[in-house]
Amino acid sequence: MNLGRRRFLQLAAGASLSPARASRARADTYPSRPVRLIVGSTPGAAPDVVARLIAQALSERLGQAFVVENRAGASGNLAAEIVARAAPDGYTLLLSSASDAINASLYSDLKFNFIRDIAAVGGVVSFPMVITVRSALATKTLPELIADAKARPGKINIGTPPIGSPQHVAGELFKMLTDTEIVMVAYRGGPAAITDALGGQIDGVIGTVLLLIDFIRNGNLRALAVTGSTPSELLPDVPTVASVVPNFEASQWTGVAAPANTPAPIVERLNQAINAGLADPQVKQRLVELGGTPLPGSAQAFGAFIAAETAKWGKVVKFANLKPE
Repeated sequence: MNLGRRRFLQLAAGASLSPARASRARADTYPSRPVRLIVGSTPGAAPDVVARLIAQALSERLGQAFVVENRAGASGNLAAEIVARAAPDGYTLLLSSASDAINASLYSDLKFNFIRDIAAVGGVVSFPMVITVRSALATKTLPELIADAKARPGKINIGTPPIGSPQHVAGELFKMLTDTEIVMVAYRGGPAAITDALGGQIDGVIGTVLLLIDFIRNGNLRALAVTGSTPSELLPDVPTVASVVPNFEASQWTGVAAPANTPAPIVERLNQAINAGLADPQVKQRLVELGGTPLPGSAQAFGAFIAAETAKWGKVVKFANLKPE
């Protein structure tokens, strides 16, 4: 082999490695400036609280400010679109949620594809919901609710937040798996549903544990089952829906995501920092106090979880023929 050809092959080999080396170099210095964490909710809402908690944990571990930016609107689609269109450099992140997985099939006119245009980084927390009935009802258990619903189709009314919310689709999933005709009454928010349940206008409410726990503890609402895969630490004596209805699981989860094609070393650096934050006893305790369960794990596992959630809720949206309000 002559020297000219050998030199050419050396340069070619070096060029083929340069993208990987550049990507690793960017990860080694990442982050070198503040990072935006986009949240599709208003300040003070539960996702915002979680975002600020994880942003603080990331700032402490990665040495740069992670700045929460609230971009509420279009049921979270505005925030997701901003991140889907952002440069894939790790400096614009999304606090992704169950709503993103639901919206993927609920909205037919999105200008982005959640699965294609967003890269999973890491899970943060899962908030189970709870199925309740007003205490004046004779219904004491979830099997009794199912039996009553089958005996009186269309006569039981359960309130939830708006159509397409995690609480609402959880109710529709329950109907689908139990073959019941419970009427899901969609309100503008959980508090309005609670007011009507306490006033006897509806029979119960599906909401987050944190929202309903005081009404459960004071006896105004009766908790029948929690919707997560495991019991809630705040309601340890309340069974899961899955203990009665196999394969049922529904939660309001959140995690961190980035634009598609964000370099893998940057995703991994962020993932490690998120998991380290979730292992912090103070962070974990705060999430438990909010009614949640931390969701540590790899970026790949979180991506698989998002894909499964998107597919599951797509089936429910089709089953219930849901349309956004």
